[in-house]
Amino acid sequence: MSVLFLQYPPCSTCKNAKKWLDAHEIAYDSRNIKEENPNAKELADWIKKSRLPMKRFFNTSGIIYKEKNLKELLPGMSEEEQIDLLATDGMLVKRPLIIGEDFVLVGYKEKEWETSLLR
Repeated sequence: MSVLFLQYPPCSTCKNAKKWLDAHEIAYDSRNIKEENPNAKELADWIKKSRLPMKRFFNTSGIIYKEKNLKELLPGMSEEEQIDLLATDGMLVKRPLIIGEDFVLVGYKEKEWETSLLR
């Protein structure tokens, strides 16, 4: 199995996630989320595939999220508007992301990763 691993290389959580993938010999294609931001179609597909609330895809601890006061603005935005906003800057997107054939993992939660990637 090979997955798409979206990460921001300086991020310590992403570094830990990469170490975990390497230690478990999981094949992956790496993509720098800041340099190659996901587009709106990719994000819409991944959100649907994940079955997670849209809010989980936002980097709520990020500077841009806070500067734009998105905590207050997002509830008044449509799903399409939120996806379009996420597509404007990879730093708005929660990371790391793992995109598999039939699953999407948002953030690095070792138990979730074990369940999805070591099956």
